Amino acid sequence: METIYCEGCGAEIQTEDKSKAGYVPASALTKEHIICQRCFRLTHYNEVQDVEYTDDDYLRMIQQISDTDSLVVKIVDIFDFNGSFISGLQRLTGHNPIILVGNKVDLLPKSTNKNKLINWMKKTASEYGLKVQDVFLVSAAKGMGFEKVEAEIEAIRNQKDVYVVGCTNVGKSTFINQLIHRSSGVKDAITTSYFPGTTLGFIEIPLDETSYLYDTPGVVNRSQLVHYVTDEDLKLIHPKKEIKPRIYQLQDRQTLFFGGFARFDFEKGVKQSFVGYFSNQLMIHRTKLEQAGDFYEKHVGELLQPPSPATLEHLPPLVKQTIKIPREKTDIVIPGLGWLSITEGGITVSVHAPKGVQISLRPALI
Repeated sequence: METIYCEGCGAEIQTEDKSKAGYVPASALTKEHIICQRCFRLTHYNEVQDVEYTDDDYLRMIQQISDTDSLVVKIVDIFDFNGSFISGLQRLTGHNPIILVGNKVDLLPKSTNKNKLINWMKKTASEYGLKVQDVFLVSAAKGMGFEKVEAEIEAIRNQKDVYVVGCTNVGKSTFINQLIHRSSGVKDAITTSYFPGTTLGFIEIPLDETSYLYDTPGVVNRSQLVHYVTDEDLKLIHPKKEIKPRIYQLQDRQTLFFGGFARFDFEKGVKQSFVGYFSNQLMIHRTKLEQAGDFYEKHVGELLQPPSPATLEHLPPLVKQTIKIPREKTDIVIPGLGWLSITEGGITVSVHAPKGVQISLRPALI
């Protein structure tokens, strides 16, 4: 029997085991376009069925790219660059050239210095050991920035295959759907959702008579906050439209809570402004530092929400990190949530984030 692959996620179609990837009822095999039951329920009911693949299974799939002669397009989430960056990608993809694409640029405030962001992405990628041909900013959802990245893909690939890679939930499938729609007019050719791990195999899309574009499984990075939250909480912390800066005048010994997911303590320094760049739906609360511990214990999951009670069952405990901020404008990035911009520096702060979520600093983008 000819091997058939799901047109939504790339899993091999099978009719034997409902709990495994690629399952369809035998009656579905007569249809012209076949998608597995998992993709059907995701598309029509927004339900996600767990499958048996492990994190290492996904990495082994990606490593197949190292045996090819192709172009690699790596997608990262601008709001979670560190969390959505695949460590060791150069090893996984071999000597193939790599283009780095920052997705969701439409959600950045209009005052963002795009050139500064691109230079920071190049520098950070290099520090992670990844040599990239170029960096682009796009909105896969709205089609922004695609003229430049399309032209670069065509110029570099030189009739070779193209593999689109990235961590879960960065918008890979949406990026590919946008490419397909722009070239053929077909909408939503590949299953997309809010939820991580939607694509389960390589999905092959013809580019011309001899080459293909491949959507690849999302690599799971357990430091991403997305893996600890329910789908409802994810919708609240993931921006849907341009984020609005929120300004707070703080004296030392004051605290900000970002929902119940993170906490910022102004330990020592002169009164100044702090600017938050988070989902407009995320509630931010201010309190005194000496009351912050009790305040969190009393209100997390209620006044401090998200997280919902269901997320709290799986959320790692908050871990404190004390940081001395240099005398320059600095962003403190909380992967998966957003960032807080410090306008003056020369201060001491502490950030509490779920264990395993890596806080980072960068020169202020705005």
